[in-house]
Amino acid sequence: MASPPGVIDEKKLAAADDVPLGATEVALASNGNIIDDGLQRGLKNRHLQMIAFGGVVGASIWYGTGSAISYAGPVGALICFLVIGVDVFFVMQSLGEMSTLFPIQGAFIELAGRFVDPAFAFSLGWNYWYLWITNIANDYNNISLIMGLWATPIPSYGWILIFWAGFQCTSLLGIVFYGEMEFYLACWKLICVVGGFLVAILVNTGAIGGEYIGFKYWRNPGVIANGIQGFGKTFVLAAVYYCGTEMLALTAAESRNPSRDLPKAIRQTFWRILVIFIGLVFFAGIIVPYNNDQLLNASSKSALSPWTIALVQAGWAGAGNLLNVVMITAQFSSVNSAIYVASRSLVSLANNRRAPAFFARTTANGIPVNAIVFSNLLGLLALFNIAAGPGKVFSYLITISGSATFIAWAFIGITHLRLRRAWAAQGHALDELPYRAWLHPWGTWFVVLINLFLVFISGYEVFVDGFAAVDFVFSYIVIVIFVVLYLGWKFIKGTRIVPLMEIDLVTGRREYLAGGDVTSLEGVGSTEKVSTPWYVKAKRFVFS
Repeated sequence: MASPPGVIDEKKLAAADDVPLGATEVALASNGNIIDDGLQRGLKNRHLQMIAFGGVVGASIWYGTGSAISYAGPVGALICFLVIGVDVFFVMQSLGEMSTLFPIQGAFIELAGRFVDPAFAFSLGWNYWYLWITNIANDYNNISLIMGLWATPIPSYGWILIFWAGFQCTSLLGIVFYGEMEFYLACWKLICVVGGFLVAILVNTGAIGGEYIGFKYWRNPGVIANGIQGFGKTFVLAAVYYCGTEMLALTAAESRNPSRDLPKAIRQTFWRILVIFIGLVFFAGIIVPYNNDQLLNASSKSALSPWTIALVQAGWAGAGNLLNVVMITAQFSSVNSAIYVASRSLVSLANNRRAPAFFARTTANGIPVNAIVFSNLLGLLALFNIAAGPGKVFSYLITISGSATFIAWAFIGITHLRLRRAWAAQGHALDELPYRAWLHPWGTWFVVLINLFLVFISGYEVFVDGFAAVDFVFSYIVIVIFVVLYLGWKFIKGTRIVPLMEIDLVTGRREYLAGGDVTSLEGVGSTEKVSTPWYVKAKRFVFS
């Protein structure tokens, strides 16, 4: 019987009959984890559950919610985050199907080359890499904004350099340390977000400050701001904040059991992130008016979170100190996640000769040192805030990152469409897929069309009230670079669109990983049921 769309077929995931166990030679790290394509498969299910959450929900969301309502108004911002949320849902459905079937290094980047055109893997890979380089730089820029609240003798560039050195050290400690650190930091972030919801409710109802606010700010100054210009900016901002949910596909190359764990992580992480983003935007819109001049925008030299503004207005002058502690601890995991994704993208490019081979080198325990150091080094682009100011740098980096995100998501959809066409053309049945995307092909076509539309509308404001050349460049340079990279590689290498019957649907299936850890391969297919203690079930309910 075929599995319903969007549902995991546990029997298929447990089977390892396609590849004889005796024929599988597995390299091991010093801790016993599998080394696959040079990288260590050391991430457990609970790591995957929290990595994307921790990487996406960074410190800047506390500022960014203020930017969102400042650009589009409280209801306008909610609409933008909901639309992008639906977009991301179908992106993750596509990724769930592809990455469960092919848990390979480079994930959708490499699959784009295999299913569409090798030149697309080149341009998409570099697009995704510099997307995360801008995220690293933006995270360091956010650190300078956060630390700027405190009067210290250290200038903004000093904080960037201090944190840059610290994150360089932690990012070299290996995948197991990274997974554990992300797990606990993400748990702390979750506690902080829930606390933020509660504080907003207390401020809005007058329990803090003594003044009932309700929906006063929705009536005056209103619910929508800046028309189509505001929506264009906020769509980009929402994309940047949702960007990172797709990083779970890249963790498949370092997951112990990607076929079992990845679909769960993709589905459940999306809902957590959606609820958190919608909740933060909603509460920000009912505790401060969108025209408050302390909210972060392109002209800001420093800025305050909506929560800081609301608490100060409620009579707590030192509220900014508490929010700063929350934000700076939140920044720890988002920077590490950005370095992780950027470096693994670069490793994948190098392994496939699309980047210098120097970046593909890893240690005996699967740590890509060269790719990590180089990617983090480029995060020092944040130092441009010395001349332009943190607010302007934030605006430029968000614009570049948002456009690159729309391109990446569009080609995830295109790659998925090609996979399904090749799957049918080569005689495979849908019930062979361990995970099926819900509402395919309609959801997948939605991903392609809306992201191509959004990448062009994102820079709409540069044509309004006089042409702004610099803003035009930052809004559309990513499209130009992507096209140049694609056409250049296609011309140099003579690539072509891969015919459906020539698409490789075998390499990278990794059936030997379907049964669990390498140390227990002999138990694959066991039907013995083990009683699970209640406290383990409770933990899984929260974290899986």
